[in-house]
Amino acid sequence: MTTALLVIDVQQGLCEGEHEAFESQAVIGRINQVAAKARAAGAPVVFIQHESSFELQHGTPAWQLATGLDVQASDLRIRKTTPDAFHRTELEATLKAHGVTELVVCGMHTEFCVDTTVRRALALGFPVVLVEDAHTSEGNAHLSAPQVIRHHNLTLSNIRTFGPRVRVVPAEALQVAA
Repeated sequence: MTTALLVIDVQQGLCEGEHEAFESQAVIGRINQVAAKARAAGAPVVFIQHESSFELQHGTPAWQLATGLDVQASDLRIRKTTPDAFHRTELEATLKAHGVTELVVCGMHTEFCVDTTVRRALALGFPVVLVEDAHTSEGNAHLSAPQVIRHHNLTLSNIRTFGPRVRVVPAEALQVAA
């Protein structure tokens, strides 16, 4: 399989202030670790950035990739306006152009863009490795961020109906093959 790493919405506006995601700096460190493994294997690294007319307006400081995130000139960038990184974007065409057949996914927020993109990837036929400790959330009124993360690790790994599956692997144990 040819693998690509998707880094979803790790943007400054989600890493500081009132919308700061749980343990965002530690998650960024693990994302950098995973990205280094992907690059060493020759796998494409794709940074996906959400934009909206509110908190994450294109070009604003909040929209920028997060401070501390290791971004290389060879990395790819995709802009999106919905929780689904495939919807009305060039992501699927970009992955096909690179011969990608499997995805490694990490980023923010677990219950929104990570969840939606993982489910869409499965529907499109991509097996997914969800990096267990490299996605995060700010939580909500009903569940703390750690509960959201644990819930999605379990729920997404139990989806069987699409054919391709989700494997949940911690960053330290992840092995990436190009």
